[in-house]
Amino acid sequence: MKTIRVKYKALFLIIIMISMSCSRQITRVATDSTIEVSGRWNDSDSRFTAEDLSNQIVNANWASDHTIKKGKKPVVIVGLIRNKSHEHIESETFVKDIEKSLLNTQRAKVVQGGKMREELRGERADQQNNASVTTMKKFGLETGADYIIQGNINSIVDAHKRDKVVYYQVDLELIDIQSNEKVWIGDKKIKKFVKN
Repeated sequence: MKTIRVKYKALFLIIIMISMSCSRQITRVATDSTIEVSGRWNDSDSRFTAEDLSNQIVNANWASDHTIKKGKKPVVIVGLIRNKSHEHIESETFVKDIEKSLLNTQRAKVVQGGKMREELRGERADQQNNASVTTMKKFGLETGADYIIQGNINSIVDAHKRDKVVYYQVDLELIDIQSNEKVWIGDKKIKKFVKN
């Protein structure tokens, strides 16, 4: 009887040790820390891209040139950022940082674009029937953009056996909507060597 108890205790301890060794560990880290797990595009790449492109766009002369020429701040809208890379990259994470930089430095005004703009227009349309005349927002009074940001995300992969080099390039352009003139072009390049 005693031997059976000892066997059960030993078996129980072994099961606990196996389950503990297979358990997942999660550690909170600083959001600005760089951790590479897969070698693919990650949050650090997005952050570095946002910081670099934000600095480029707010420090370029296009905004002050516009203000001198027109007597008012330029208005910017974010257009399509095409992902032509070999993997899924969410461009909104760094685009929002660029918009925030433009607003925080007060170099430009930023207007809503894309699907969120359609949601705003839908709300305005709904107000025409459901809001009081004194509080409803009217059609045709949106602030028109002077410039649109457009761009591409590209990647090149060079692999041999278990090693690979992944190169990313994010290109953004700021285009005068009236004249179709490119007034600023910026890029961010990231290169990774992945050894398996």
